[in-house]
Amino acid sequence: MGITYAAIELLNGIDLGLVRRGALADNQVRQLTVNAMADSGALMLSIPQSVCTQLGLDILGEADAELADGSVVQFNIAGPIEVRFQNRRTTVEALVVPNETDVLLGAIPMEGMDLLVDPKQQKLVLNPKSPGKARVMLKGHRP
Repeated sequence: MGITYAAIELLNGIDLGLVRRGALADNQVRQLTVNAMADSGALMLSIPQSVCTQLGLDILGEADAELADGSVVQFNIAGPIEVRFQNRRTTVEALVVPNETDVLLGAIPMEGMDLLVDPKQQKLVLNPKSPGKARVMLKGHRP
C-alpha cells in the first residue's frame, strides 16, 4: 500500500465569516490549493508554518503531538480553516509544523467530509454510500 495524495483547498475560516456578513469580498478570502497526504492514522489536519502564514490564521493554542518515532513535540494550533474536496467541506483547526513538510489530512477532516482512502487506486474518494453530500454518523440519538 502506497501513500495517497489529493488536491484540497484550504480557506481562512474567519475570512469566510466576514464574507457571509458582507464585510469582505469573495475575492479577498485567503485560500490555497495544496497537495495533501491523506492519512487516516493521523487525527488532525497539519500544515507547515508557511501555509499558516499565507492563510493569515490565528494561533488558538498549543497541543502535544506524538510523532511516528514516538517522540512528543508541542505544536501551535491554528484556525479556523475550511477544508474543501470536490463537493465537500468541513471546518477544522490544524497543528502547525514549524518546518516545511507536506500538508497532512487526518481522520477528523476526512470524517467531516465523509471521505475514504481507496488503497487500490491510491486515491482520496467520496464515500460511495453518500456521493451527493456528506453523511455524518450520529449514533445514540433517535428521531
